[in-house]
Amino acid sequence: MSPQPVPALPAIQALAAADMAAVDGLIRRRLASDVALINQVSEYIIGAGGKRLRPMLLLLASRALGHMGPDAHQLAATIEFIHTSTLLHDDVVDESDLRRGRSTANAVWGNAASVLVGDFLYSRSFQLMVELDSMPVQQILADTTNRIAEGEVLQLLHIRNPDTDEAAYLRVIERKTAILFAAATELGALLAGADSATRQALHDYGLYLGHAFQIADDVLDYASDATTMGKNLGDDLAEGKMTLPLIHAMGRADAGTCQRLRQIVEQGDVDALPEVIAAINEHGSLDYSRERAREFARKAEAALDGLAENDALAALRGLARYAVNRDH
Repeated sequence: MSPQPVPALPAIQALAAADMAAVDGLIRRRLASDVALINQVSEYIIGAGGKRLRPMLLLLASRALGHMGPDAHQLAATIEFIHTSTLLHDDVVDESDLRRGRSTANAVWGNAASVLVGDFLYSRSFQLMVELDSMPVQQILADTTNRIAEGEVLQLLHIRNPDTDEAAYLRVIERKTAILFAAATELGALLAGADSATRQALHDYGLYLGHAFQIADDVLDYASDATTMGKNLGDDLAEGKMTLPLIHAMGRADAGTCQRLRQIVEQGDVDALPEVIAAINEHGSLDYSRERAREFARKAEAALDGLAENDALAALRGLARYAVNRDH
């Protein structure tokens, strides 16, 4: 059967809308705590919206293989709780003050509250997961959360390290971002009772998609603006993160420029952002990074080849294209 037309994001969101509404309802019910501060911080960050991409991926992967229902909603909520807990922790580690266009939770309530509520959401995700009473589900999520924690530490080791190369960068984003995408799509296949080859295909799709999404995100940090992005332009530089556009530019700059860029990275000198952007533009580093993101997106789509075509599979293809063609 020939592939179906690939839908754009609004059509994908419409396809998943009923399931996503069920997930949102479940998230809000399971956020509840008799500790008022937990409710305030949790609702603040969950209520900030966002695209809920990870739970949507799980729902679409499951649907593409013929499975829908409450267990998919519960696992999708579990994935979102894990993701949200990592956001709370990330913003503390990065000392961020803006996310999705408004103050971060740590900017409002402080670091201690953000870390502890992140822990609450993380442990709540495990309560949701255990209720499904599936050892394979628990194995995937236990391994995934462990890898995410490794990614956080690995990124910390590369902070303000101008010697970070593309391979090291890819190792970080695999653990920090791509591994949770892969878990979402593989869990969707698992719920549908898919065979091991199909599970692997959905895992690979999610892993490649996560790479594409994060690289595209890192391009936007140098190519967008604060209003569109919902965070401060140049945040990655201020936080000492070596992302692909800067890594590429440093690999091609002359010795004097490279030395200056090293100094900027080591100092986290956000006032020097115009110099960094000039070097990135001079060496075509945004175009290089965009093409690397597109390569991963193409691999994500290719991982789906051979699966039965339907509206949900077409939506997964659409998300691979959306990941690299967005402005926020």
